Formats: sequence, structure tokens, C-alpha cells
Amino acid sequence: MFEDAKEASRRQDYQKTIQILEGGSRRDPANTKVLLDLGLVNGMCYNYSAAESWFERAIRVSARRTETLIISGQHCQHFGQHEMAKSYFQRASEQRDAPAEVLVNLAELYERQHQLKTAAELIERAVQLNPACELALLARARMNRQVGQLEAAETLLRSILTKPNGDVWLRAQTWYELGAVLDRQSRYNEAMTVFLEAKALLRPNAGAATAALQEMQFRVKELERTVSEKVLQRWFQAGKELQPPRPLALLCGHPRSGTTLLEQVLDSHPGIISAEETPVLQEEAYMRFHNSLVADASMVSVLESTPISRLKELRENYFRFTESFMGKAINGRLLIDKNPSLTILIPFIIRLFPEIKFMVALRDPRDVCLSCFMQPLPVNPISSAYLTLEETVKDYAVTMNSWRAMAPRMQNQNIEVRYEDMVDVLEPVARRVLGFLGMPWDPDVMKFNEHARTKTVRSPTYADVTKPIYKGAVGRWRNYQKYLERHMDKLTPFIDAYGSC
Repeated sequence: MFEDAKEASRRQDYQKTIQILEGGSRRDPANTKVLLDLGLVNGMCYNYSAAESWFERAIRVSARRTETLIISGQHCQHFGQHEMAKSYFQRASEQRDAPAEVLVNLAELYERQHQLKTAAELIERAVQLNPACELALLARARMNRQVGQLEAAETLLRSILTKPNGDVWLRAQTWYELGAVLDRQSRYNEAMTVFLEAKALLRPNAGAATAALQEMQFRVKELERTVSEKVLQRWFQAGKELQPPRPLALLCGHPRSGTTLLEQVLDSHPGIISAEETPVLQEEAYMRFHNSLVADASMVSVLESTPISRLKELRENYFRFTESFMGKAINGRLLIDKNPSLTILIPFIIRLFPEIKFMVALRDPRDVCLSCFMQPLPVNPISSAYLTLEETVKDYAVTMNSWRAMAPRMQNQNIEVRYEDMVDVLEPVARRVLGFLGMPWDPDVMKFNEHARTKTVRSPTYADVTKPIYKGAVGRWRNYQKYLERHMDKLTPFIDAYGSC
């Protein structure tokens, strides 16, 4: 039964998965794994009330209540509901047998909500509960770095690395964190050596993710070849049947190009609501098309033959699921979907939303590639590109070549926004972007860092956007210039096109 459910889930046939699991639950009502899986799958379908109901049933019948609470919280994190996750981790932390790790999980959620004092207290509780807990020690070192206690952070991290540990991801995170500490200390060669240690740990298990990335890059280049200006013209004409138009904009560009800063600025406007890196468009629309492709079928042929009724259904699902994911109603506001990973899917998005506007964040390519390379990301098809500098540069070129190929063919309104311009003088950039979006000026956008403190920020740069504008990340590539030199032939065309710092 579990194998059948797993296969249905792999095909994204979640209703079939739920049907199989519900049958199993009727036969074995006290099977905690079935109940937890039902919660997970319902959460992936954006039915969070049903997910919560299944989790609660699992907790009631479980002989290992603390463990079940923790798994429920982890499942909530998997489908992107941090408040639900925090609730389950909080309950788990109050159990007599609560492990130190759950306190760290809870602390990380408070940290993302910018409640650093509470996060620090939870981390100290975790260390006191289990002084040998490496996850807690790693979290303490990260907090040390954030408050500028760099020597203490380095000492703690090196002590963790002296111990044998079979958790590859935890050990890689420790190397990444040490790299960040060394970078802050201007010890750049040591930092690069440490980042390479982290990559070396992760590469052996990245085969499947790398294969998926290569498939994505193949599809990107296929779209570049086959989505001509005439094809886009036909899709715009067909768009007249996709009524009514919705106020919608995509904020994209390559990851680490300043999308989070611009998103927080715009989300501070009362007439705008932003959806930060939700899985909705990729999972509920694009992947369903991708999974339906037969051998040798082109994406363009599938999109061309898609009935208008199906496109309307996908559009309605997108807005409905996005509201569920955010936990907020759009209520006629301009929706900004901020998601750099969607840049390569622009032709597909135009087919579905011909009325959409595009904002593309740009930044010195050397800073972009370096920043991606230094991010402590678990391995997935996107992050697998960052396991070497060579692959990072290649991924940047694939993504931005896709944008440069599509932009002249499109009828959609689009605007490019340079990160360096934003951090130099924000207001004129904000005014220009709001004008492009057809929104009036509002001084609240200049208080974006105050607004960011009121919400959970999903981006890895969640700590940075609560600060006033700073220029410390501009030209950071110079500290690692010798490592980038061998890749300059691939980056120079973009530096010439987008400017340098």
C-alpha cells in the first residue's frame, strides 16, 4: 500500500495517494505512519485544515507522542506552513522526553520571524539539555556569528568538526557556517577551502538532483529554440479567452540577484501582496505539464494543444492555492509572485497568464555566482548547480541566456532592476518600479525593513532584509577574484550587458 501511495504521489496524483492511504487507515486505524502520511499529502494539496486533522489523529493514537509531534512539525515545514510547524514543535518541546533537536527546530522558526531573543534562549536550553547535541552547538555558533562573536563561533565550529558524525548534511552545514565566519574575518582563502569541504561532502549523493537539473536545462534550451515571436503572438491572441485578466507580476532573475530586497520593498505597499517563493506555479501547473510529456514531445506542442478550459482551471487553482499557502486573501490587490527559479519558465507562464508583467532582478554576475556558491542549501535540482563554481557559472548562463532570448520576443511589459541601483539610492528605483506596475507612490515602501520584521521571510537572506539598506555585498566578488578568473569567458557577456561594480 505504501509503495502504491508513493508511486501515485510521484506522479502528483495526490487524490489517488489520499484514496490509497485512507483505505489503509480504515483497515488499521491506529497506524500512525498512515495518519501522518495523510496529513502530509493533504498539506501538499494546500488543504491545511485536513492536514491538521490527520496529524491530530496520529498524535491521539500514537504510543510515541513526542516523536509524532516532531514528525508533524517536519511535515508542515515540508509543505511550507511555518506557523503550523512552530505549533507542533512547541508542543513537542513541552514533553518530558523532548530531545534537544526539537528546541533547535523551534529556535530556527523564531529566528525566521526575527525573534532572536527567544531563539537564543531555546538554543541555550537545547545545549543545557544535551551538551553534546551538535545541531544545538551549530545553532549557537550561528547566533554567535550574527551578533559578531566570530572567534567564539569559529572555536565552537572547529570543535564540532573534530567529532565523528554520520549526518552528512549536518557536517556540511558546519563547514558552510565556518566558511561564513572566516569570510566575515576577511580570511578569504581559508573560507574558500572550507566551502569546498562542504561541497565535497554533498556531491556524492547529488546524482539524482544533478540529472533532474540537466533535464531542466535541456527543456530551457528547447524553449529558447522553439518559442518564437510568432508562437508568443498566438498565445497572446488566445489570451483574450482567459478572462477576466488578473493583476499579477512575476519577480524573477537568477537567485541571489536582489529579488528578496525588491520583494520586501514592494510588499510594504498597501496595494500589493507578495507570495514569496511558493511552490504553486511550479508544482501545480508546470510539473503537471512536464509529467504529461511523452517521449520526444515538445513542451511547445503540449502548450499549443492545451484547451482553454484547462488553462482556465489552472489559473483558478493557482490563485486559490496561493491564497491558501499565504493564509491571506488577495482581495483585488496586485499579486507579486517572487520566485527566481521561475525565470526559465517564462514562456510557459505567458501561455497561462498572458496579462502578467515581469520584473527581472539583475546584479553583477560575479557577486551572484559567488553568493549562490556560498549558500548552505540542501541538495535539490536547483542547488545541485552550486556544488562547483564551474556549474554555478553554467547555471547562471543558462538562466540569463533564457531571459535575454525571450525578452525581445515578448509583448508582456517587463522591467529590469539592478541590485546595485537599489542599494545606492532606493527611492528612485522604487518609484520607477511602482510606476511600471501602475501603483501610486507610498512612503511605506521605504520602511521595508520594519515591515519585514512582522512576517516570516522564507529566503536564506531572512536576517538581512530586516536591516536598513547596506552596500557591503556590492563588489564582494573581488575577495575571491582569483577563483573566478577561469570562468570569466562565460561571465563577461553578462557583465558587459548588465554592468559591473
